[in-house]
Parts: sequence; structure tokens; C-alpha cells
Amino acid sequence: MQTILIKPLHHRGKEVMGLYFDPQVSVSNAVKQIKDVRWSRTNSCWYLPCNRSYYTELCSATCGLAETDIRLLKEYLQQKQGFVTDVNVPVHKATIAIIQQHPLNEQNLQALIAYRNLLTVKKYSNETIKSYCNSFHHLLRLLGSHKIADFTKKRLQSYLLWLVEKRNCSPTTLNTTINALKFYFEKVLGRDKEYYDLPRPRMPKTLPDVLAEEEVTSIIKSIANIKHRAIIMTGYSTGLRASEIVNLKIRNIDKYRMTIKVECGKGNKDRYLPYSTTLQEVLRDYYIKYKPKEYVFEGVSGGPYCVRSAQEILTNAKLKTKVTKKGCLHLLRHSFATHLLEGGTDIRYIQELLGHENIKTTLRYTCIH
Repeated sequence: MQTILIKPLHHRGKEVMGLYFDPQVSVSNAVKQIKDVRWSRTNSCWYLPCNRSYYTELCSATCGLAETDIRLLKEYLQQKQGFVTDVNVPVHKATIAIIQQHPLNEQNLQALIAYRNLLTVKKYSNETIKSYCNSFHHLLRLLGSHKIADFTKKRLQSYLLWLVEKRNCSPTTLNTTINALKFYFEKVLGRDKEYYDLPRPRMPKTLPDVLAEEEVTSIIKSIANIKHRAIIMTGYSTGLRASEIVNLKIRNIDKYRMTIKVECGKGNKDRYLPYSTTLQEVLRDYYIKYKPKEYVFEGVSGGPYCVRSAQEILTNAKLKTKVTKKGCLHLLRHSFATHLLEGGTDIRYIQELLGHENIKTTLRYTCIH
């Protein structure tokens, strides 16, 4: 009987199952009959979307003709549990590469799963969960066969020193790493708060770039695609974070009160934002053309628009208009806050619009110290 080796792949921007088997008419014909099966010239194999329903359909179609070898797929899905709660949820190409190139030993994999689960239970934001898990996983994949539970404070300090001297990590990255590791040792393992005396890198006092109003106007005018223009205008007109823009849902926009409700923003706080008639007109034209179903800005396959793709819109627009100021969508947020302040808006009101806990954060956003 034939054997179909199933390998996890990333192909054409999607997570798929590659089907590898010796050419045989009966097996090939059976595979070809499966819905959504495609041939990859790049990988020289047939492939299907990577989820349980398609695997079940494959087994049914080839029953009596071939058996499946799922060892590689099983190992991949086990490792994937450290990144997502539901293994049927697709992940980014870079994540797939990390999972395949740096598999964790069983103890460290379970530590990562417990780590992510506790962050989720404690209602940390998706961005914080992603950032902390990335920092934690970076250490885990360096450990090899060593268990993270045996990691000592002295080794932790050596690791941080290595990040500074060998990896040239920024103070922001180091602080995130310290917070991420503290969460594991203190919250997951329940150890005492001995890690609070770890030396913290001094944060540089840098001022963010701010776009002039004329630059914002030229950037928006340079974007022909109505969807892309609506994304950039939403970012500048409301000061929303990139994650808040892509996770904005249609039901969050009140066209009668002219307000946007931000649900579970940073710090799990809701807030309301006013928006202009100009933005309303652009959003209306965009909605009529694209007809999104749940999220205001949706990807090709549905669901929220990719943050990276949204960032690229502004990057490309800056290149087209020859704007050299650094920053992606957060640059619009800085500019939004600064322009309000320059127009005489009270700093406390700007703080509420941005959703800042501390007024000092708002002052930094508006280039005031």
C-alpha cells in the first residue's frame, strides 16, 4: 500500500499540508478529487489547507489505496500549541519556520503552553501575549535539552548580558524580555519576587517624529485604493493604535453619534472616540465597495486585516511622496496627538483619546518633556 507523507508547509501566503507520495494513478486520481486540493510546482507536491477537516477528507478519499504518515505533521502541531490555543488557526510564515527549525523539548514546550495559557486567563492583550511569548520562546529555543524550570537567576543575568553584548538588543527589547521572564518565574512557577532587583537598562530619551499636516495630506492623496486610504485616514483621524485599527468591528462605529468604540484597548480598557464627517464619507464609500462582514478592514479570506500589510500601506505612501520621517502607523498616532495639542486641545482630553493611563506617556507622544 502507498504511503502519503504529510509535511507542514507555507505556500502562497497560507499554512498548508504538503502531500508527498510516489506517482500512482489510483492514488493521484483519488487525491485530485478532494475539494481545494492544489499542485505546487515549487514544492513538487499536492497540498491542502492545514486543518483537521481536510485531513479527514484526505483519509476518506484514499482509504484502501494509501496510508498517511503524519509524524512530521503531528510534531509540528504539538509545537504549534505553544503559539496558538487552536492548532487549526493559521500562523505566519516566520512562525512556521521557527517551529520547524527550533523544536522545543517536551518540558519546555509544556512550559510555553502553560505560560501562554496563563497570560490568556489573566486577560493580557493580544499584543502583550505575542510579545511575551516571542521573548520567552527565544530563550527556550536556545536551551536545547536543558529545562527552563532549572534556570537560575545567575544564568538569567548572563542571558541578558548576552543579549546586550552579542545581539545588540535595544533597551525596549531588554525590558520586554525581563518582564516576560519575570512573568514565567513569578506567575507560572510561583517563585518569590527575587527577580525585581534585576538591573534595568536605561531607556533613551528620544523624541518621536511628527508629520506636518501638509505631509499627511499628500500621503493620503497619494493612495488610490479606497480601502488603503480609509485605513490611513482612520489612523490619523482617531489616533488608534495599529492593532486597534485592524481589530475595529463594524458594530463599533456609531454613525449617528459619530463615535468609535475601542473595545479592550491596551490595558483592557474601553474608550469612545469622535470622528469627522470627512472620515465618515471615506468609510461609507469604502464600505459600499468592499462590503466587509464583521471587521471594518478585513483580509482577503475574511478576519481582521494584517497589521504588517497595514504598515506597508503607509511605508509605500511615504516612499511615493518622498516623506523621510521614520515610523509606520504609530507615526500617525504621534502626529494626531501633536496636531491636537498645537490646535489648543487640552492635554488631559488628548490623554483620554489615546487611552493612556499616565499623563507622562501622553506628553511623550506629543513631543513634550
